[in-house]
Amino acid sequence: MIERRQTRSITVGGVPIGGTSPISVQSMLKTNPEDFQATSDQARALKRVGCELIRIALPQEETCKIIPFLKREIGVPIIGDVHFNHNIALRAMEQGIDCVRINPGTINNMRKIKEVASIAKQTGTPIRIGINIGSLEKRILRKYREPGADAMVESALYYVKVFEDVGHEQLKVSLKASDVLQSLSAYHKFSAVSDYPLHIGITEAGPPFSGAIKSAVGIGALLYHGIGDTIRVSLTGDPTYEVIAGYHILRGLGLRKRGINIISCPTCGRCRTRLNEIVEEFERDVASIDSYLDVAIMGCEVNGPGEARHADLGVAFGADKAILFQKGAVKRAGIPKEMAKEALLEEIHNMLNC
Repeated sequence: MIERRQTRSITVGGVPIGGTSPISVQSMLKTNPEDFQATSDQARALKRVGCELIRIALPQEETCKIIPFLKREIGVPIIGDVHFNHNIALRAMEQGIDCVRINPGTINNMRKIKEVASIAKQTGTPIRIGINIGSLEKRILRKYREPGADAMVESALYYVKVFEDVGHEQLKVSLKASDVLQSLSAYHKFSAVSDYPLHIGITEAGPPFSGAIKSAVGIGALLYHGIGDTIRVSLTGDPTYEVIAGYHILRGLGLRKRGINIISCPTCGRCRTRLNEIVEEFERDVASIDSYLDVAIMGCEVNGPGEARHADLGVAFGADKAILFQKGAVKRAGIPKEMAKEALLEEIHNMLNC
């Protein structure tokens, strides 16, 4: 049983973060925010796979006009991602954004950061102080010469104090690097001296396959030590994969149980069916199901029920027929194997009444 680090609790658009709240899963829109249709379509796709917080890049003040539209149409808290121009953050808060992520290193002006802090206090807008190893402020780089974990922690603590000085403590913090070990070190060091909730992730992790592995190593290691209140898996590609990967990480550690947990064999010489294609199709078919079930898809009838005996439901393929089983016991036998996936989906929907 993982014992989570006790952090303060804040609320972003109705989603509690920190304290004893479930670890939330978020992602970021990758469309041009000027394209309302493409952006809303992608936001809805994220919502369908369980995304609980959606971040959007706000490159100009004018981009903020999409905020009320997304809040009205999507029904998921919207976080504005702001760099360089602090006036964008002010405009976003005026438009009712649920949270603002600022990177002090790209704004790099204390007067402007203090203005953001003051308006955030007035509007009650939660702020993520997003420290990134690739964009630390000049003051910090002069001191440390090279960016690293200690530099990130000092930067984060400094800007936390800036917000505290105006009385605004609705804060969460991130300390991200693309290097897993630097990220781990920064988060451990920060959590040892502060109880603000942490947004965790490995920035610029890479394409879906290698990036998900890298993220799982970094995020999983932090979560195992009780560190982390909200997560994002940063992948180059379809953002729905970020959400799916996030839930897989949480599920693997027993921290969240959402969706269909697929147990599938790697196949061997006994397999006489296109199991890899079937599993890929099945994963797409069940991506939008919220309820939790363990479902096994096995390549042969020899080991199927035995290896997946604790699954809620499963199917094991023979040469021509398939067996449907429940909790390791055979429920239906002699199913034509081309109909097995549909039979499994039907049984899942029957169990979940959906």
